[in-house]
Amino acid sequence: MAKEKEIIFLVEESEEGGYEARALGYSIYTEADTIEKLKEEVRDAVRCHFDEKDIPYVVRLHMVKEEVITV
Repeated sequence: MAKEKEIIFLVEESEEGGYEARALGYSIYTEADTIEKLKEEVRDAVRCHFDEKDIPYVVRLHMVKEEVITV
């Protein structure tokens, strides 16, 4: 497998509280109570998923905030 330059995670607030992160294009998912803890969990999940020689150079967190408004 060729080394990817970056991997992108979609980060959303969890309905139960905290945050969830899903990698786009990979079967990697993690969650945490705070953004700082989520960053640690994402790093750990990426290290576990890839062999050392294949770990992406950059991990990008794409934060999504969904809001519902009434009309």
